[in-house]
Amino acid sequence: MEFTVEGEIIFWRGPEPFYFLTVPDDLVGLLAELSNAATAGCGTIPATVRIGETQWETTVTPREDGYLVPVKAVVRRIEQVDEGDTVTYGMHIDW
Repeated sequence: MEFTVEGEIIFWRGPEPFYFLTVPDDLVGLLAELSNAATAGCGTIPATVRIGETQWETTVTPREDGYLVPVKAVVRRIEQVDEGDTVTYGMHIDW
């Protein structure tokens, strides 16, 4: 299942600081349904994500009333994106 969407890069301080892409509200319900079939544990969903020419494997993570996509430092550096930027990204749910 493939999606091309826009999301904002946010910084989450948490116990281990990390950057995430927000998942649009209109996909939250669908991802919640898929999480039962595609879950990697704890409600996370395996996915391949792409920003620009950079692609990586990750898990879409449930958070409050939505989902977040972790964005590695190397991806942010290569694609020159940072906290507060809204980016278009591709997401393939790996199940």
